[in-house]
Amino acid sequence: MGASTGFLLHHGYLILFLAVLAEQAGLPVPSSPLLLAAGALAGVQRLNPFVVLGIAVTASLLSDSAWYWLGRQRGGSILSHGCRISLEPDTCVSRIHSVYTKYGEDSLLVCKFFPGLGTLGPPMAGMMGLAAWKFLLFDATGALIWSGTFFAVGFIFRERLEILAGAVGKFGAWFAVFLALALAAYIAGKYIQRKRLYRKLLTARITPTELRGRLDAHEKLIIVDLRNPAEWSEGRIPGSLQIETDKVDSAISAFTEAEVVLYCSCPNEEASAREALRLKRRGVRRVRPLEGGFKCWQDLGFPVEKYVRTQHAIRPIPG
Repeated sequence: MGASTGFLLHHGYLILFLAVLAEQAGLPVPSSPLLLAAGALAGVQRLNPFVVLGIAVTASLLSDSAWYWLGRQRGGSILSHGCRISLEPDTCVSRIHSVYTKYGEDSLLVCKFFPGLGTLGPPMAGMMGLAAWKFLLFDATGALIWSGTFFAVGFIFRERLEILAGAVGKFGAWFAVFLALALAAYIAGKYIQRKRLYRKLLTARITPTELRGRLDAHEKLIIVDLRNPAEWSEGRIPGSLQIETDKVDSAISAFTEAEVVLYCSCPNEEASAREALRLKRRGVRRVRPLEGGFKCWQDLGFPVEKYVRTQHAIRPIPG
């Protein structure tokens, strides 16, 4: 019945539990092939369908509950940490926040079907203050929908899955090599793209120490917080304007009249660097990303304002 099916048949429910637990914890361990195989085995009465689904939901809840708790305790920092393994770390947090803001707890019902959202949906729910009982209810339902879908597909198409597994087996190692090379090429392309962007602004960044000194000297600056709104509750650099990236264009006219410093919380300041390059192309001459972003500013013990405004007049910090 194929590699996944045979492996599951011989090692039983424990393998399925560990695979689902690892995937929902954020490890690159795909459990969907095992759920498909479990459905196929249940179709020939080799596994108990109720036990399979119970194991999948339990494993999901264990991992997701840990992420939910971390989201409540550590806020945006845990999301930024999780996004470091994403192929699009500079848009990872904003994408998850946008989905959760639009659909609320309902997003937990389907987030496991989308890469990244399945792991980081629970900490976002914790950050946004979703009640624990409601999280458990929606997350368990979402885990059942997700695992049940793959299980049902395996159950219904058990005969075709066996034929497909046999066909893939004929290609043996060549098929695995092709998939590995395609995945490696895609990841390498994303890595090179990010490195090129990073090098373009490597010498144009401003250090937190330099920014602190210029603020203490009351120089005229516009400091823009590009972090996701979900992270604003952690505070901001004093006097900075908290603007979502899709609304930055509305402030360009003010940016052309002063020096602009951008900061974010993504790895290597990629969101700030990307936005700085775009603003330069729009005619903003003096714009630099903050080296290390907000986290570096915090780690150095520099002052942080906890007050968060929802609307800002775009103007330089008074000199």
